[in-house]
Amino acid sequence: QVQLVESGGGLVQAGGSLRLSCAASGSPFSINDMVWYRQAPGQQRELVATITRGSGTNYADSVKGRFTISRDNAKNTVYLQMNSLKPEDTAVYYCNAQYTIGNYWGKGTLVTVSS
Repeated sequence: QVQLVESGGGLVQAGGSLRLSCAASGSPFSINDMVWYRQAPGQQRELVATITRGSGTNYADSVKGRFTISRDNAKNTVYLQMNSLKPEDTAVYYCNAQYTIGNYWGKGTLVTVSS
């Protein structure tokens, strides 16, 4: 059974940095795209950043230049380096892994940015 476990969330002041990690386990199949989403209170879930197996990346306009997504295929792990954090980045951040057998989600990690 596929499991995704996020870590690295927490409370940080505006302008600070955090690094999120998401480790996938439980499947012998390769992961295609890995994606970070976030959901702020009262808001819909939104895509933050995507990385392909070949490390091609794409970002939401709101995080371009501040966030960097990366992955380690050997460890089935994706990272999100978040710099210059703003209060509007406060949200639960979710990891999504796209296998050929289906999409899987983590339970999320809370990021709170204080002003």
